[in-house]
Amino acid sequence: MKASNFNRWFGRGWLAAVFVFLYLPIVALVVFSFNDSPIPNVWRGFTLKWYEALARDTEMQQGLWLSLKIAFMTACGSVVLGTLAAFALVKYKRFTGRTVFSGMVNAPLVMPEVVVGLSLLLMLVSVQRALGFPERGMMTIWLGHLLLGMAYAAVVVQSRLQDLNPQLEEAAMDLGARPHQVFWLVTLPMIAQSLVSAWLLTFTISLDDVVLSAFLSGPGSTTMPLVIFSRARLGLNPSVNAVATIIVVVVAVGVVLASYLIARQERRRQQEMAAANRG
Repeated sequence: MKASNFNRWFGRGWLAAVFVFLYLPIVALVVFSFNDSPIPNVWRGFTLKWYEALARDTEMQQGLWLSLKIAFMTACGSVVLGTLAAFALVKYKRFTGRTVFSGMVNAPLVMPEVVVGLSLLLMLVSVQRALGFPERGMMTIWLGHLLLGMAYAAVVVQSRLQDLNPQLEEAAMDLGARPHQVFWLVTLPMIAQSLVSAWLLTFTISLDDVVLSAFLSGPGSTTMPLVIFSRARLGLNPSVNAVATIIVVVVAVGVVLASYLIARQERRRQQEMAAANRG
């Protein structure tokens, strides 16, 4: 066998093994969500009773709804703050405190979540004692997730801003556009794909976060990961597989839809650029 053929087949085999390693547990989870047996790893027949049990599980439903609300607000807030931070770091090379600002933006990426959660808890408790708010609950969880999500969003958007051609923005300003018009009409459309990617990333990070939620949650504000984590101590039943399957399906549909929209927008942009070059 030629070396090129060996390398090609070895690469394909290694890639297939990696995909199996990553996605086989998810497939097994989906399959066993339809298992009639209460024992998670013993197949006894097809059933939908765990989905019916999930429909009656108010604690899990409330936790899922709270997690979705927090994840949505976290993704939106993280994209806004992360874009502003990335724009400042890329467009303004020199300003007082730039090194400190860059370090503070990236600190949550390398700092253990236990340290971040404990620090936020101590700060929020001190603020609550001094001002009487905020109470530990949905708001405090959102603040913790926003801190973490903003760092990830800033990295994603910053990498896209660094690849932009500055001549496009300069041309817009030469044609009379003001800085805020350049941002809204030129820069923002060109980084739209990175904004969608940052939104999906921060939504996922917030949805499955356990550590920060455990530190910052209060009575009546238990997210879905905390519900699952608390039940895991007593032994999980397949209804957890059912809610995980629903989340996998929703996330998969969202990713496919976002990928399709991004690809269509990219094709449209390429066609407009080709038309402009021909003109």
